[in-house]
Amino acid sequence: MTLPGVVLVGARGYGLHHRANIDRLVASGVCTLTAVVDPTLGAATDGGSPVATDVVAAREHGPVDVVVIAAPIGAHLPLAVAALESGADVLLEKPPVTTREALASLLDAERRTGRVVQVGFQSLGSDALPAFRDGSLVGTVRSAAAVGTWTRSRAYWDRSGWAGRRRVGGVDVLDGVVTNPLAHAVATALALVGCRRAADVARVEVELYRANAIDGDDTSAVRVTSAAGLEATAALTLCGPSEVLPTVRVRGTTGSAVLHYTSDEVTVDGVTEAVGRTDLLENLLAHRSSGDELLVPLVSTGAFVEVLEAVRATEPVQIDHPWVTWEGEGPDRRPLVTDIEAIVDRAADERALFSEVGAPWAHTATDEVLQVLRVDGAEVATERDGAGTIATSSPRPYLHPVRTLGGSVVTAHHPADHDWHCGVGFAVPDVEGVNCWGGRTYVHGQGYVWRDDHGSVEVVHAEQHGGQHGGTTTQELVWRGPDRAVVLHEDRLLAWRTVDSGWELTWSSSFRSPGPHVVHLGGPGSNGRVGAGYGGFFWRFAACDDITVRTANAEGEDAVHGSVAPWVEWSAVFDGSPASIRLEALDHHDPWFVRAAEYPAVGSALAWQQPALVRPDIPLVRSFRATVADGLLPQR
Repeated sequence: MTLPGVVLVGARGYGLHHRANIDRLVASGVCTLTAVVDPTLGAATDGGSPVATDVVAAREHGPVDVVVIAAPIGAHLPLAVAALESGADVLLEKPPVTTREALASLLDAERRTGRVVQVGFQSLGSDALPAFRDGSLVGTVRSAAAVGTWTRSRAYWDRSGWAGRRRVGGVDVLDGVVTNPLAHAVATALALVGCRRAADVARVEVELYRANAIDGDDTSAVRVTSAAGLEATAALTLCGPSEVLPTVRVRGTTGSAVLHYTSDEVTVDGVTEAVGRTDLLENLLAHRSSGDELLVPLVSTGAFVEVLEAVRATEPVQIDHPWVTWEGEGPDRRPLVTDIEAIVDRAADERALFSEVGAPWAHTATDEVLQVLRVDGAEVATERDGAGTIATSSPRPYLHPVRTLGGSVVTAHHPADHDWHCGVGFAVPDVEGVNCWGGRTYVHGQGYVWRDDHGSVEVVHAEQHGGQHGGTTTQELVWRGPDRAVVLHEDRLLAWRTVDSGWELTWSSSFRSPGPHVVHLGGPGSNGRVGAGYGGFFWRFAACDDITVRTANAEGEDAVHGSVAPWVEWSAVFDGSPASIRLEALDHHDPWFVRAAEYPAVGSALAWQQPALVRPDIPLVRSFRATVADGLLPQR
């Protein structure tokens, strides 16, 4: 009998584990390794096996019956569909996909081709699962609580271009603690309460946090209520002081138990016993040869994908000072969240979210939409009140997302590198000693230090007037210190309309002193940091490529940064689409603050070297006009 031929797609990273397993099965006479597919290898062979360009080309080297895919998350769907359409069955690394739509596409490919996909949740091959299901361990299972306290350094997040990212190249990857490193914990808890298919899910609640400078989450809580009323929870972190083997705490009608799913052990009444595990590739091969039931068929991951949909709809919240300390340097640098082990333990015991067990950094407030700006029926910007911003990032109203008429998003908010960067808005690092910018405060002679000096800004009154081609809003805002005392008044005008090249936003802020005294508006520049006079009107761009930043007389970050010019223009490719934004200074001559290499942003520096003064009898006014266009703007 001809042995089934296996092709491994993705030979490095976790693919090395699959390679070792395949080599074991080859040595046992269960299968053959036909070829390896990995564009990073750059060689004709890998460990003695042929390297092919794709699954179809692998047939030149032998049979292709099973394809094992250990590729980046964003490549799972196209690679799996291609393998199915080539006539092969698939062992697909977890997570299989990240959206309901992608799962439906892959299930459809299964049906069309008559082939199958097994998903690589290895823990679901444990013999403990049927023992829990038949009631022999704790009676009927009522709940399952996953606990994971791991630690990961900077090197972990730097290992690939998709690590810690939520979206890459227009594809949702959602890489984070729930989706990837501790995904087995979530999937195992779901399986233990019989919640595996999408239809088994009644409700999903998630709280996502991050201490690392990543887009994704590294400290998160999940609670899934099944259609049968059972609960599966997970309290997870990658910011613990040490690596602790993850477990699932199972409660039943007659007792409780702990499943150590990575070591295949079950503890009941203080007694720990080892259990067996069926290898998922062996199970897939046995399904082909003998009709054995798949342990993790694709359809059984529907409940897990429902969790990922909740992750996709929820933006991670920063865990910041004073709840995070840092250890190590360079690639070994890692954050430690204060008391995280106790918080995770409490959340698991109570089957609760972090906010429900009093985690001091838990922030569950979300932004309220103040208004949506529309031009010719198209939504071009959303104004948020900033309630979703944590205190150390100085909550304030801002515009995000801002879009071109063609739909390209050209702003970012709460990016991984600077959580306090919020779309388009006005922020000042030093308002008479109050930090209304966010993050650390610059102190001359000390550098950037954490202080409990963060303020906030809120809209107290607004009048809106809209029409088909645009609209206007007048707002009264108050700027407050950490003690809620008013430190500044602002009258803001926003106006937007259609123009030939796209659409135009006019922003005017008029600042008033709250009393008979001068208010100093400053920042690092006025406090002694040369070339860092940020503070004022600020536009944080979405991630982009092919950046050109210019004025009428200068081009490039170094040339434009610190220059005084009537306008500055930013052109770039945003998520595959070119767009341009031109900012004009209407009533002042402040220098432009520009960043392109470190992060994408342009601002107007009202305190480049000296503080701006708001006198009791004379308002300080700063006005701007922004033109937002698809493609390139006409030359000026």
